Amino acid sequence: MRPAAGEVLHFSEDPTIEIFRPHVAKTSDKVTPYVWAVGHERAPDYWFPRQCPRAMAWVGPNTTSQDRDRIIGAGSGSRVHAVEYGWLDAMRSVELYAYRLPADAFVEHDAAVVATTDVRPLGTPERVGDLFTLHEEAGIQLRVMRRLHEFWAAATASTLEWSGIRLRNAKP
Repeated sequence: MRPAAGEVLHFSEDPTIEIFRPHVAKTSDKVTPYVWAVGHERAPDYWFPRQCPRAMAWVGPNTTSQDRDRIIGAGSGSRVHAVEYGWLDAMRSVELYAYRLPADAFVEHDAAVVATTDVRPLGTPERVGDLFTLHEEAGIQLRVMRRLHEFWAAATASTLEWSGIRLRNAKP
């Protein structure tokens, strides 16, 4: 589930959104209200239940082969996502939807894209489907762990590129 040319995606468990209005997220340190979305490269970061903590790492232009082999695994692709066992049932059962939004309404902001005005979806939301199949078809290793913290510490201290989402929901 990736955006087509001229589109960005917003993932949600709510299939009834008719218009996206800029807002400041409760957990944000930003003061500007935004509508958040993602492009092709970062769409896999959101192939999870919304509240699911996940740690992700991938090969970037400055990644050493030693870090790739140590964290992702030799011959295991170029990207790994990690979740905790406690989230497997939610990953199997979540009904996740992708909203296709017009890319021209957005500007790049960190790893995402944002809009500061209301945005209407280009059509009805699409059911994302099986999250495990999405990962497999994209060649993304999905790793399941008791706790994310050891993996997260290794990824962030490496030459890999990395991202963590909802880590406050991870086991201590």
